[in-house]
Amino acid sequence: MAVKIKLKRLGKIRSPHYRIIVADSRTRRDGRAIEEIGLYHPVQNPSRIEVDAERVAYWLSVGAQPTEPVLAILKKTGDWQKHKGEPAPPPLLQPEEKSAKPAFESLGGDDTGKGEAITQKKKADKKADDAEASDAAQTEG
Repeated sequence: MAVKIKLKRLGKIRSPHYRIIVADSRTRRDGRAIEEIGLYHPVQNPSRIEVDAERVAYWLSVGAQPTEPVLAILKKTGDWQKHKGEPAPPPLLQPEEKSAKPAFESLGGDDTGKGEAITQKKKADKKADDAEASDAAQTEG
């Protein structure tokens, strides 16, 4: 009996999440599992990956073969490199805590008021243009 480490799909149509399971290779994708050894939530930013490293090491040591998606996950977590005796990859990114809005002072702003708006009103511009045109007409004539 060939044993595979594969993904079991859960969730809604456009919000999938997976469980990393150990199952017989002949069972269907969402069929019966021997053991659940991890989680994978690709929709979250950054994606959430949780793997029970001890159980993965055990199943790999007894000959379970990971599918391609699970192999990529195990390479990211470092469990595959540990099994093969290779150096570990850099650590995964942890989600950063977001502040609601950046502070005004951190953007380089100051609290001093500048008075009136810099741009002038449209009506004043039209009157100034009309006055300049009439002055030019009077000097020519």
